[in-house]
Amino acid sequence: MPYCTLNDIKKLLPEETLIQLTDDENLKPAAIDPGNAAHAKIIGRIDEAIATADAEIDGYCAGRYSVPFSPVPPVIKGLSVEIAVYRLYQRRTVPERTEKSYDKAVARLKDISKGLMTLGVAPQPAPADTGDGVSVNCTAEDRIFTRDTLKGF
Repeated sequence: MPYCTLNDIKKLLPEETLIQLTDDENLKPAAIDPGNAAHAKIIGRIDEAIATADAEIDGYCAGRYSVPFSPVPPVIKGLSVEIAVYRLYQRRTVPERTEKSYDKAVARLKDISKGLMTLGVAPQPAPADTGDGVSVNCTAEDRIFTRDTLKGF
């Protein structure tokens, strides 16, 4: 399940701009219509930006939380929108404001991964010690090969 949707991105980015960033076929639609087969490539590019953003979020959060998130915390949804918009702009030219927004989103993800910022969900439990680690049962007195026993070889 993606962390954000096309409608979430439309709240941050005007639809006209969204079309300009994704309309490689030069269809120039007035609006993006998910029901229109001709818009499938445009929607596919938006979905790809969302998937890339979600993978980046999971990469930062996987050490502390069980990912993918379900249900999606509001903070993660917002970060997904910001990063997806940045990824869409990367297809053309990234405005400075969008670049700064992306940098702030990554900084928040780093804070989440370090535990400085909480998401309001339980972190994944620490792995239990199963006792399968290596243990040593020999001492220096148990050595078979010593300097004296190897003399002459």
